Amino acid sequence: MLTCPICSAPLAALDNGVACPAGHRFDRARQGYLNLLPVQHKNSRDPGDNQAMVEARRDFLNQGHYAPVAQRLAELAAERRPARWLDIGCGEGYYTAQLAAALPNADGYALDISREAVKRACRRAPSLQWLVASMARVPLADASCDFLASVFSPLDWHEATRLLAPGGGLMRVGPTRDHLLELRERLYDEVREYVDDKHLAQVPTALTHTHSETLTFKLKLIDGQSRADLLAMTPHGWRASADRRAEVIEQPRPFVVTVSMRYDYFQRQD
Repeated sequence: MLTCPICSAPLAALDNGVACPAGHRFDRARQGYLNLLPVQHKNSRDPGDNQAMVEARRDFLNQGHYAPVAQRLAELAAERRPARWLDIGCGEGYYTAQLAAALPNADGYALDISREAVKRACRRAPSLQWLVASMARVPLADASCDFLASVFSPLDWHEATRLLAPGGGLMRVGPTRDHLLELRERLYDEVREYVDDKHLAQVPTALTHTHSETLTFKLKLIDGQSRADLLAMTPHGWRASADRRAEVIEQPRPFVVTVSMRYDYFQRQD
């Protein structure tokens, strides 16, 4: 299942890690994950989300604010009953843990390019195979997955297609144009239009779009810390001015914002 990120040969368990026939070895970290991101595949010293962003997202999600989003993802995954699945861009593991609970008899894998995120994700579901790896060079064999999940994550469509077994599918979860609209209206003088389905133009011909739905609900953020965590885990945390961010965080009354997610499922036919 696992492949060497350097030479693409199969990886086999060896002591407290894995190794390929060519002698490339990767030790398992004390938290339980494998770092399969060689230095030549990094675009910076510590790619991906930093510690502050990871902890803000963890704290926000642990409050249950996006629980309906995770619940619906888990339901859709369970309906498809995969034998082996992968969460691409798993972050700190909130959605991954929901998938693991919904798919108790399946082999689960999860990866993210951020070591800080994966270090924390391991604690949510120790039974999964957690990986620090590139989403553009996933260290898994061709046609090895029945189900892929991509939640709020960049996606290499051709790499996802390579990983899918015939009949398997990819569930992409991403924001619609209404997502966090009230927040964006408070932060910017002009809110840029967002096209919900622009990703459809990138889908390879080997994948067929077989399902689409939208989940929308209102979220009431009562305390300033929740609003600060939401800002810190999104690009708005650095795009918006400090004054506008402070206004949102420090306002005395609850802040009501729209959560709106689109679920798209793409199935590999051949």
